[in-house]
Amino acid sequence: MHNSIVKRRVLTSVSLVAALAALQFCAPLASANDKLIELSKSNENYVMPGRDYNADNYSPDTQISTDNVKDLRVAWSFSTGVLNGHEGTPLVVNGKMYINTPFPNAVFALDLDNPGKILWQYHPKQNPAARSVACCDLVNRGVAYWPGDDKTPSLILSNQLDGNVVALNAETGDLYWKVENSDIHVGSTLTIAPYVIKDEVLVGSSGAELGVRGYVTAYNVRDGAQIWRAYETGPDDEMKLGTDFNSHNPQYGRFGLGTSKTWQENTWKIGGGTNWGWYAYDPGTNLVYYGSGNPSPWNATMRPGDNKWTMTIWGRDVDTGAAKFGYQKTPHDEWDYAGVDVMILSDEKDDSGNVHKLLFHPDRNGFIYSLDRTNGDLFTVGKIDATMNEFKDVNFKNGQPIRDPEYATYMDHQAHDVCPSAMGYHDQAHDSYDPTKQLFYVNANHICMDWEPFMLPYRAGQFFVGATLHMYPGPKGDRQAALGLGQVKAYDAVHKSFKWQVQERFAAWGGSLSTAGNLVFYGTLDGYIKARNADTGELLWKFKLPSGVIGYPMTYEHKGVQYVAIYYGVGGWPAVGMVFDLQDPTAGLGAVGAFKNLQHWTQQGGGVMVFSLNGKSPYTEDVNLDEYSTVKQGGD
Repeated sequence: MHNSIVKRRVLTSVSLVAALAALQFCAPLASANDKLIELSKSNENYVMPGRDYNADNYSPDTQISTDNVKDLRVAWSFSTGVLNGHEGTPLVVNGKMYINTPFPNAVFALDLDNPGKILWQYHPKQNPAARSVACCDLVNRGVAYWPGDDKTPSLILSNQLDGNVVALNAETGDLYWKVENSDIHVGSTLTIAPYVIKDEVLVGSSGAELGVRGYVTAYNVRDGAQIWRAYETGPDDEMKLGTDFNSHNPQYGRFGLGTSKTWQENTWKIGGGTNWGWYAYDPGTNLVYYGSGNPSPWNATMRPGDNKWTMTIWGRDVDTGAAKFGYQKTPHDEWDYAGVDVMILSDEKDDSGNVHKLLFHPDRNGFIYSLDRTNGDLFTVGKIDATMNEFKDVNFKNGQPIRDPEYATYMDHQAHDVCPSAMGYHDQAHDSYDPTKQLFYVNANHICMDWEPFMLPYRAGQFFVGATLHMYPGPKGDRQAALGLGQVKAYDAVHKSFKWQVQERFAAWGGSLSTAGNLVFYGTLDGYIKARNADTGELLWKFKLPSGVIGYPMTYEHKGVQYVAIYYGVGGWPAVGMVFDLQDPTAGLGAVGAFKNLQHWTQQGGGVMVFSLNGKSPYTEDVNLDEYSTVKQGGD
């Protein structure tokens, strides 16, 4: 009996050891990606553009609500000391806020316990020649965070205008690694925010206005080694088309289309298709989603054909870069409708109760696309505004837009009143989505244009556009006063309908934040941050910022207090006339004329403004915080 008990205990012990060993070997250890997902679930963090991999800019925080938003006051602020346009939004991770700037692409870390003192700051030395090849101001759309592991510290990833990617120690700001991604000598710059998935950091490219051939690159986040690179034009292997590419939708096109079949001779080598917008990622499909931009040059007569695969929504396997699907929205783009706009993932229920895994994308061309994100099927296609006129509809059988030839552009012809303009009815705005309401909050433009192309030669590192533009408000705006250039709308993608909409004085360029407090926040070019009732659109609160807004708001909690933060700093394409002191209405690719009245509402200046209920902050809790000394009564 005793022996049997001992033997059973020995066996049990051995089994337990074996089981523990097996568990240690087989069980998935918490990866950096898992840590990032966990961090994104906390109201105390805002760890990536869009807040989480759905990129919906939605916060479940309810502390600030429709009932008390009128009590929002400034809690604290921070000036970056840089005047150019501030796009994107700050990140907050584990009690620190990470702020970056347009060129010279400085990065700051602040301790939220005492944001008045800078924890660390990074000021890269860049080739100043990058400024001369940047299109449309010197903007940057944000930094990325990687949580680290037992061998590598947590990192902040930052893209620089001169084409370099840097990794900084998130605790100290020390440079950890640096790689060159883009060659500014051919006009390739970096304005996109890096995007971290698993242990990779994805980096896009800019420069289609200079004939740069676009690509996306995945780097090992630990050392900057390249894992894969996929181009947007060219041979199939260089574009990394998977063996099942578009197998579910062969009508979109499959293989051998990125070169002379849709391009004239070798023009695909200078054909643009850069991607400088926003990404989203679905761990379920393991696909990363993004859009490639406009073909080059803008003058479409110089590049006959569909120009694949510019203007395309991509779904790529994040481990290999292999493309599972590509849907080209605007074949042979004639209007610069760069399709890099935001991608938002949603699981939406239709009227029959069926749930669809969707990818939402409002495009520059004026359509709002919802795709099945597992295979690229078109689900619904709506219009950002009924006044768009260059396309009548989308043919669901082949996915092609149905053109109205009256608004085509070609040599020896000036096209008039094309809606939308080259800025699109939507540009780089990072919109938001409330999953409890199944509503998207879309920051839109309302701008039309006249377009006259001209021929020009390609010279590396020089602008390669070939069109003269006049831009002005759309039909709902005031063309005499050059006002009414933007709109904000609540959109139901399943039913292709708007719940509410409001006209803005200028383009709603930055994007929105929606919260479970039934609120939608956004900033305006003329310098306001606003909060509206998410159900009705009613304006509930606003504050005049030191400068106009081209970024989007974010929210976080710190020590039980909910804050709302936003970059201010007018610039980017809409304000390029103000930034570079331009007067010709066709300058800035037509933006100077469209936004000629912006100067009457705002001026340059960049920074972060942070709000809370009644302005509660570390300094209202302890007025002596960050004081050099306290008062002593009497003395020498």
